[in-house]
Amino acid sequence: MSKIAITAATLYVIVLLRAGGTFALGWLTAAGARRSRFAARMSSPKFQRVEQAIQRWGSPVVAVSFLTVGFQTAANFLAGTMRMPLRRYLPALFLGGAAWALIYATAGLGVLALLGRLFAEQTALGVAAVAVLALAVCGTVLYRRRRTATAPGTPAAEES
Repeated sequence: MSKIAITAATLYVIVLLRAGGTFALGWLTAAGARRSRFAARMSSPKFQRVEQAIQRWGSPVVAVSFLTVGFQTAANFLAGTMRMPLRRYLPALFLGGAAWALIYATAGLGVLALLGRLFAEQTALGVAAVAVLALAVCGTVLYRRRRTATAPGTPAAEES
C-alpha cells in the first residue's frame, strides 16, 4: 500500500472522529441550552426558520467547509447545535472528510518530501525557508490583530 493511501486513510479516520465529535458536542450544547434561560429565544419563530433551513440545506455547507481553513469546526458545531438530521449530516461528513484527507495526504506529503530534500541537500536554505514561513505567519497574525483592534466599532478603537 502506498504512503499516500495510508496517510489518507489515517487522516480520514481522524477527521471523522474530530468532526463527528464536534457535531456531537454542538448537539449536546444545544440540548443543554434548550433547558436553560435561552429556551425562549430558541423557540422563537425566526430561530425555528433558521434551524429548519440549516437542517434542510446545511449538508452542502458542511461538505464544502472541509475545503476551508478554520471554518470546518464552526460548520460542524453549528450543524450539531441546529440539530441537523444524521441522514443529512453523515453523507456530508463522509464526502467532505474524504476530500480533506486526500488533499492533506497528497499536498502534505509533497511539502514534507520537499522540505526533507531541501534540508538534506541544502540545510541552510531549508532553515531559511522555514524561518521565512514562520515570519510570514507571525506577520499575518499581527497584521490581522492590529487591523481588527483599530477597526471602527471595536472597543480598542473607541477608547483611543
